[in-house]
Amino acid sequence: MSGRVELAGLRILVVEDDFFIAMDMAELLRSHGAEVLGPIGRVDEAVAFVEEHHGGLDAVVLDMNLHGLKTYPVADALIEQGVPFVFTTGYSADAVDLAYREHPRCEKPVNTKALLHALTR
Repeated sequence: MSGRVELAGLRILVVEDDFFIAMDMAELLRSHGAEVLGPIGRVDEAVAFVEEHHGGLDAVVLDMNLHGLKTYPVADALIEQGVPFVFTTGYSADAVDLAYREHPRCEKPVNTKALLHALTR
């Protein structure tokens, strides 16, 4: 067994406001077989996308802060639809609102193995 994480057939949305991080994240996910949607870099656009694609997302990589705004409205829409997500953030665990601490979180710079594991658990 190779230990390689396969994401084949999964539709994963990337919500990230840093273009270079978003492109790296998308490439990583594609290299493991995922169909990547996005990236989306604004909270309002991400909420609208999630609502418009109800039932069409398998997972989301969600930056916790987009242009100074917390992405909790996006997380709420995902929770409502039962879509798993992984927060990515430069903040410590203490900075995450208590209501969202049960969700996986990867600190930036994101550890590839940790992110892939979080997406497949």
